[in-house]
Amino acid sequence: MAVCRVAVGREHQGMRLDLFLTRHLGGLYPEEGWNRSGIQKMIGAGRITVNGRTSKPANRVKTGDRIEVLSPLPKETSLVPEAGALDVLYEDEDCLVLNKPPGIAVHPGAGRRGGTLANQLLHHCPGLAGVGSERRPGIVHRLDKDTSGVMVVAKTALAFQHLVRQFKERRVDKEYVAFVWGKMPGRKGLMDRPIGRHRSDRKRMSTLRAVAQVREALTEWHTISAFKVAGDSDRWSWVSFLRLKPRTGRTHQIRVHLAEQGNPVVGDRVYGGKRRRPSQGPVELRPVDEFPRQALHAERLAFQHPRAQKRMEFCAPMAEDMRQLLAVLKAGQLEEGEKYGQGG
Repeated sequence: MAVCRVAVGREHQGMRLDLFLTRHLGGLYPEEGWNRSGIQKMIGAGRITVNGRTSKPANRVKTGDRIEVLSPLPKETSLVPEAGALDVLYEDEDCLVLNKPPGIAVHPGAGRRGGTLANQLLHHCPGLAGVGSERRPGIVHRLDKDTSGVMVVAKTALAFQHLVRQFKERRVDKEYVAFVWGKMPGRKGLMDRPIGRHRSDRKRMSTLRAVAQVREALTEWHTISAFKVAGDSDRWSWVSFLRLKPRTGRTHQIRVHLAEQGNPVVGDRVYGGKRRRPSQGPVELRPVDEFPRQALHAERLAFQHPRAQKRMEFCAPMAEDMRQLLAVLKAGQLEEGEKYGQGG
């Protein structure tokens, strides 16, 4: 199956085939890690053709040439398949959409080789071993370990490249819900703060204490409702229920944006700061203060199907712990702020 087909434009006339493809594929699909030596090997193996014929890496491309890149040969992987109860929302031969539970990492990382969503996906669909990178089979985007919600996984190389490109070009719609400390400044708004690595803690991101290399980050927010949970007058006396639409996809974007404007996500141990216990408040609200993870859920995801080319939208119900948290807030509030509704 073809990874992609591309026609050579006038601006690339005379460029070496291997260099043209390195720049073209590497620019469009950086997650796949296309490099010149790998492309040269694929050309030599006959998996890249020009106008239907095999070629050589040093051959020069001409305007109007049609290049076809076939799927790379299956890769050996050290990732071990593990059985797991995947909550599958949709599946066909090209992609799989699931509702990720909280508490599980999407893929292996430093010091972690098993117990991830990637291990379970490989058990569910062994063919993923040849799609994408070795430790992230089929993974085109991810959620933090303690964030729940809807994700899409590619099952073929063609689907992988289509989906990666949609995320890169911001053609995927994402929508989250979250519980945050404090009241937001109004009904809705836009957080526009570039994000980069924290200057002293490389595991964290920041808008205020970032190193020089920052990237644009935009997050729309809308208040669904706000709850008075303590008798004090500071920000820790209110909890707001928000709907959020990130326009960009920076690491920890929603959590950083909210925390650094003074409304950290409930339960966020990394960006939440030190919570001051209220001087008074109903005992039933202790689950809010002691919520064990960031109360953030990816509720909706919409993208174009890579084969059918039709827009598809999926919604994942909130995890049980967040549903219980909402019930606690409704039952134990001292006072309820204005309800704004579910829309944007």
